[in-house]
Amino acid sequence: MARLVYTAICSLDGYIEDAAGSFDWAMPDEEVHRFANDLERSVGLCLYGRRLYETMVFWEDPANLAGGPDFVLEYGELWRANEKVVFSRSLPAVSSERTRLVRDFDPELVRRWKAEADADLSIGGAELAGLALRAGLVDDVHLLIAPILVGGGKRALPEGVTQKLELAEERRFASGFVHLGYRVSADLV
Repeated sequence: MARLVYTAICSLDGYIEDAAGSFDWAMPDEEVHRFANDLERSVGLCLYGRRLYETMVFWEDPANLAGGPDFVLEYGELWRANEKVVFSRSLPAVSSERTRLVRDFDPELVRRWKAEADADLSIGGAELAGLALRAGLVDDVHLLIAPILVGGGKRALPEGVTQKLELAEERRFASGFVHLGYRVSADLV
């Protein structure tokens, strides 16, 4: 069975956006970006909430990346190659290839996709990932922690979810970023 992987870039105090909705402080350097590209290689289907999808659709148009460094171009290629599902009640239509729109998050549907998949699935967007964590669907959590405190905003991990995690990998980057990779334990706290 394929694994469902939640990856987020967050501040040391656990936010993916600051109180003003900005995430400019989370821009990865080349070393971190290449690492994130490597994480993306095992993925065949990306699950997004509306807000993250609207941010990520930037990668659909190669012209947006023209003249960029090879690691940025590579991520664009990875993103365009993946199948994508956007969960949204308000988005009228998707604007990228290989993308489906699903109105409601259905844990059973995601379980079926995991069972049928030849490659891992990723889930993006803190709110959507929170639903998947609550439903017991997430297998791996990868946090790329930026060396900054932002003091508030949108949390990377949901409140009210209690789950035991097993540290599977860690890595320090020259920029001060740290990667923590966890397996979600079958044991409940």
